[in-house]
Amino acid sequence: MPSWKFSYRKLRCVAETLLTATAGALFFIWIGFPAGLIAGSVLAVAVAALAGRPMTIPAPLARAVFVAIGISLGAVVTPQTLHGIVDWPVSIGIISISTICMTLATMSYLRVVHRWDWLSALYGGSPGGQAQVLILAAENDADLVGIVIVQTVRVIFLAVGIPAGLALFGLAASPTATLGMPTFGASLWEVALLIGVSTFTAYALQWLRFPAGMIFGAMLGSGILHGGNFIHAALPWWVASAAIVTLGAITGARFANTSPRMLFGYFGAALGSFAVAALTATIFIALVVSIVPGRIADLVIAFAPGAQDTMMVLALSLNIDPIFVGAHQLVRYLIVSLSLPLIAHVIARNVAPPDQNDKAG
Repeated sequence: MPSWKFSYRKLRCVAETLLTATAGALFFIWIGFPAGLIAGSVLAVAVAALAGRPMTIPAPLARAVFVAIGISLGAVVTPQTLHGIVDWPVSIGIISISTICMTLATMSYLRVVHRWDWLSALYGGSPGGQAQVLILAAENDADLVGIVIVQTVRVIFLAVGIPAGLALFGLAASPTATLGMPTFGASLWEVALLIGVSTFTAYALQWLRFPAGMIFGAMLGSGILHGGNFIHAALPWWVASAAIVTLGAITGARFANTSPRMLFGYFGAALGSFAVAALTATIFIALVVSIVPGRIADLVIAFAPGAQDTMMVLALSLNIDPIFVGAHQLVRYLIVSLSLPLIAHVIARNVAPPDQNDKAG
């Protein structure tokens, strides 16, 4: 996210972005779309960015949003929720294998079908970890534009497609209590303790360079307080809802400075790689279901190859255990982080240099 200094022009851009995201969210809620807050805001801001509007969210606001979302995620933790962790080792093991298979399958698709060079195909096919992917891609002179477009289109497809798909098959649920009920009855000291502890743990994990540290840190602090039965406070529904809408704006704004023509040039690669990743995830979800009992909706979001923050917000919005989803998304992120440099090294040593005539698209 670019550095941000105050100016009235930038303030107008931020206001326009937030209004666009809010309008999209309200429209999706009005038509009854599942997880309408995140899906509507993502899509509205993405369309506006592609139309040339200056969509942007300043970094300080983004950090506050991540903390608020982490608090809301941790607020659904109960002592009973924590007991379910003993049932996760099988699915955790399988998602580790599926992450490698998904990366290799999507990489092969982009290379063979769209003639991307091997390293660009590897980074474009990576299921998540976009920040690290872009750093590695820049260091290796990969196709940054194509990689960003493919990765961002995948997240938007998932943010809109998963709620619609779950609803189509009757698997979508009503919003969680965190989003559906105000909690003004909580004492002031509980709310202050919740915000203080969660903010501290968010910045602590960020300082430790923990993946998605702001969200996971805030969720950790909030989860400890709620899971340990120390407090029963949560953020008011309107704060949590505003944070989700703003997160949608952050995601959609990734299309800023992307022209429709440029998007169209990479859209085939984005759509095809998304289909390959989704098919791979579906195969492994079916494998988990055949071995251990579990809610299909939980597994769909846990195995979805999207951004961690967006997938966890989808879980919260669809009344799915965000702790289960967060644990699996974290494992997937760690597998990506550990495997990408190794696979890139193997490619650099054993694969012939890319044909100069190869073009992404």
